[in-house]
Amino acid sequence: MKKIILLLLFSISAYLSAQNNTSYWQQHVDYTMDVDIDVKTFKYVGIQKLVYTNNSPDVLNEVFYHLYFNAFQPGSEMDARLQSIVDPDDRMVNNIGTRENPKNESRISKLKPNEIGYLNVLTLKQNGQSLKYKVEGTVLEVQLNTPIQSGESVTFDMNFEGQVPVLIRRAGRNNEDGVALSMAQWYPKMAEYDFEGWHTDAYIGREFHGVWGNFDVTLNIDKTYTVGGTGNLQNPQEVGHGYEDKIQKLNVKKGAKLPWHFIANNVHDFTWAADPNFTHDILKTKSGTELHFIYKNDEKYSKAWKEVQPLTEKALDYFNAAIGEYPWKQYSVIQGGDGGMEYAMCTLISGGKSLYEIVGTVYHELAHSWFQQILATNESKHSWMDEGFTTYISTLASNKILKGGSSKPNANDYRGYFYAVDNYIEEPLTTHSDRFNTNAAFGIASYTKGLIFLCQLNYIIGEENLKETLKKYFQDFKFKHPTPNDFKRTAEKVSGIQLDWYLNEWIETTHTIDYAVAKVDKNVVTLARVGQMPMPIDVLINYKDGSSENFNIPLRMMHGAKPTTATILRGWAWGHPFYSFTTNKEIMKVVIDSIGLMADIDKSNNSFLKKQ
Repeated sequence: MKKIILLLLFSISAYLSAQNNTSYWQQHVDYTMDVDIDVKTFKYVGIQKLVYTNNSPDVLNEVFYHLYFNAFQPGSEMDARLQSIVDPDDRMVNNIGTRENPKNESRISKLKPNEIGYLNVLTLKQNGQSLKYKVEGTVLEVQLNTPIQSGESVTFDMNFEGQVPVLIRRAGRNNEDGVALSMAQWYPKMAEYDFEGWHTDAYIGREFHGVWGNFDVTLNIDKTYTVGGTGNLQNPQEVGHGYEDKIQKLNVKKGAKLPWHFIANNVHDFTWAADPNFTHDILKTKSGTELHFIYKNDEKYSKAWKEVQPLTEKALDYFNAAIGEYPWKQYSVIQGGDGGMEYAMCTLISGGKSLYEIVGTVYHELAHSWFQQILATNESKHSWMDEGFTTYISTLASNKILKGGSSKPNANDYRGYFYAVDNYIEEPLTTHSDRFNTNAAFGIASYTKGLIFLCQLNYIIGEENLKETLKKYFQDFKFKHPTPNDFKRTAEKVSGIQLDWYLNEWIETTHTIDYAVAKVDKNVVTLARVGQMPMPIDVLINYKDGSSENFNIPLRMMHGAKPTTATILRGWAWGHPFYSFTTNKEIMKVVIDSIGLMADIDKSNNSFLKKQ
């Protein structure tokens, strides 16, 4: 009997130990790359040394690399998706029909051999021993000779070659502004392995998830080209191009090419752009961050690209105060790409014939430095967290700085969501970003519904609690891979309000909000929950004597209420579709959510006005 008790106690102890083993871990990479670029053929060859540290509790028998440029080939998954989706990205297709009757043709399908993109791994070794590997589209599968033990670091040595595709999406050659090289996702990139396992998504069109680490990159390129991108330039006096200290003497070596040596620490990607006709401005901000502006030396762009510079510093200051301090020494705004896209320490932005054309994009992409580059959520699985949160904070910054208005959230950007609901195209935010039925549904889910998540959280827990939540989220999860639950728990800790119901309803379902004033009888108000999604309710009541009063009805399942000057009533239990309360005076008017932050799909039933 004693042995049975001891065995039982041991089993319980082991179980509790396993259950309490919730410590966070993440993998680590140290890249060293030396790359030689042929600007005439748009081909390049590289040597990559990757020190990979397995901080997981698991033994790894295989690893995976992303070969993103392979997507830009006829017959790729990206090509196939363009031909099957009903609303393909206009940038990626040609309309061979008419405006009234469009017929889209994938641009990838028409690429010639010298126009496609590719990444070829020529040799790959683990700790000096050759490895077997195979290519599956945009993913390289590697079988290890020796498993990587938990806590072990191994070295992968690789020789690779690539060809820069005609720019179709994000990266490539000769974009619409004539920028020669927009180099994003250009190298064999180790896939992420985390508590969910390997993330080996094919490159079909959406965004990314990378391993935290350090990059030491040397780019050997024609000396007439100016380069900008991720990291801090280590040899400015050897390359010039606006990076040099004007007081010191330049030491540019003879030859056709220059070696651009960049180091970037605590990032999860490395991006660059280059062009022989770039001009380069540097703005040294009061906060200490150097802002680099690298753009085409062309009269049609120079005015707007000059005007955007002080406004970028103002946005930087706003985000520093609202979220947390930008951690790196520099940030580069570079003309390139096909619109706007965020990368580590930089963004690629096309256009700029007017300030209005680029300033909003600059604000959005700079905000991504926090919501994705520092708080590195998985963009493939939780695109609403980086796009929605970025849209929220950049909209507040734009309203305050560019429009001279309030930096408080408002419901002006809810229209896309209501369109999705009205047209039955909405999908849950848990949908993988590549697998939405339409691009419209993806955009509305990620940008609009993600923004509304924070606007409504303001409504649920209060404005000051939301501000504090964003700051604590930054402090607790910077340089990590936070999940939706991490953000929810942060908000719960700050506000003292339970929010599991909100994360579930708004993110994991397509339930809609619809509350109504069901009945008013003298001084008794009855409200109805018509929609499936519950929400706490703010109610404004105007009385017959000309006075008014605000009421707050929390949900019972919140087990708390936001700070408010309103009269807080008893909680509304989810199981009850109706809720009544009594006022002290005769009522003239009742309004649900007078400030409009709740995404109620039918506002026609939100108010009552007593007939005279």
